[in-house]
Parts: sequence; C-alpha cells; structure tokens
Amino acid sequence: MKVAAPGKLVITGAYVVLEGAPAIACAVDRYAYAEDRDGSTTREVSAALDPAPAIDTSALEDDGKKLGLGSSAAALVAALGLRRAQAGDDLGAEGVRREIFERTREVHARVQNGGSGVDVAASTFGGVLHYTLTSVERVALANGVSVTAFFSGTSARTSDLRGRVDALKARDPSEHAARMSRLREIAVAARDAIRAADPRGFVASVASTGDALAALGASADAPIVPRAFADLGARAKSEGGAFIPSGAGGGDVGVFVGPAPSSAFTNAARAAGMKLLTLAVESRGVHVSK
Repeated sequence: MKVAAPGKLVITGAYVVLEGAPAIACAVDRYAYAEDRDGSTTREVSAALDPAPAIDTSALEDDGKKLGLGSSAAALVAALGLRRAQAGDDLGAEGVRREIFERTREVHARVQNGGSGVDVAASTFGGVLHYTLTSVERVALANGVSVTAFFSGTSARTSDLRGRVDALKARDPSEHAARMSRLREIAVAARDAIRAADPRGFVASVASTGDALAALGASADAPIVPRAFADLGARAKSEGGAFIPSGAGGGDVGVFVGPAPSSAFTNAARAAGMKLLTLAVESRGVHVSK
C-alpha cells in the first residue's frame, strides 16, 4: 500500500496567520508518498512513527532542490495516513482526516520549532482552503481566477526569514506592528473576496499582499520579495493579475493569480531564471495511491 499527500501553495496570510489572521492556501497535484519498503524517511516522520515508513518527496523537488511546496508536512501527512489506512480507516472520512491533521500539526511544529499548520491542512484536506489557527474551511476560486506557479531556481529557508521578522519585532515593535496590521487587513479582504466569489477583489488582495510583504522585508532586512518577483509582480498587474512569492517568500515558488498569464509574462519569467511548473489545484487531499 502507498499513500499520497499533496503539496501546497500559500497565497495570502503569510506571517500573520501565525498571529491568528486568515490565510488562503491550496493543495497542488504534486505529492509526497509513504509506503513500507526500504528507503529514506524524514525527521518529522521518524519523530511520529516507529517503525517509520519510507518517504518519497521527489515530485516536490526540482533537480534535488525543494520547490517550497511543503514537502515535510506532506511527507508526515502521507506517513500518518498510511498507518491509518493500514488499520482499515477510511482516509476520506472527516473524523479520520481531522485526527491526521491534529497529530501532524503537533509533531511538525515540535520538530520545526513552530509553524502555523497551514501546509499541514492543505496536504490533509486538499482543495482551496481558508485557514486560521483554529479553523479549516473549504472555499473555491471565483470563475476566471486560476493559479499558475513558477520556480525561481532558489530554495529559501522559512525559518531564517521568520527569524528576521521576529528580530524586527524585538528591536522595533511599532514598525513590526504596522507591517503586521497591513498584512492582516489584506488577509481579511482576501478571505472576504473569495467567500463572495469576487475575482477582482481577490486578485487585488493578492497583489496588495506582494506589496505588503515587500514592505515587511524592507523593514526586517529580509529578502522576502526578491527583485525578480517584484518586477514580475508589476508586469502581472498590467495583465489584471498578481504575482507574489508563495508563503514566506525569499525565493522558492512564485504564484500568478488571476487570468492565465500571457506568453509575454511567461517569457519574462523564464528570462528571469524561473521555470513554469506544471501543476493544478488538488481536491482529494491525503489518499491511498495504490
């Protein structure tokens, strides 16, 4: 038996989700796999299970580089899903999924020294989610809104970026509060727009997220929105879309949200060293693969 759990893209709510603000995230059809065979595992899986199953996260990498699609969370969800499926549990049952989510979030946060759990939620439940620290709600992208991902070629360490933001809070609490307040305001607007099936409002909120993340990065001396991402963000706005780093930023994956990007945008992204990723929103969440 093999169990699969999808990776994720975090669209809005980065950083402020840790303070209770809403985030919008989606699962994508690239998977971590868990099965009992010879092979390597992960720290998180070893912390949760003994014996630990073998883990394959190669679909969440590009030439050995992590794409920033939440591979560690997906691996742990897949491993815990494997054990539940082997016990005869239905991985599609809401109660089973909730238990997998809670256990994964607890172990993942302990091993990673924190985290919101939004990546765990996407890997467990699938689809497009409105997520807070205390709730998970399935939502849908409005008609005419799609998500297209590009890999920058550089993997980023979320813990390093989060550390710089924490350092800003310690040295300049008022500046940190101002940056978080703006991100929270935008996160709420994005949630309201997606609930109202308002495509223009949602895309505008995503674009504003990019601007607010850049401001946070400038204040925290953190490369949250690299120059290439900012330039592509301006180009995306001219097409009625938005282009921002997924999640904490710093590199990894950029997300184009809105109508499908033009060939001119895609060519500009490639010229900036980015690679178009073939992926789509994945609705199943954790599931038995075979």
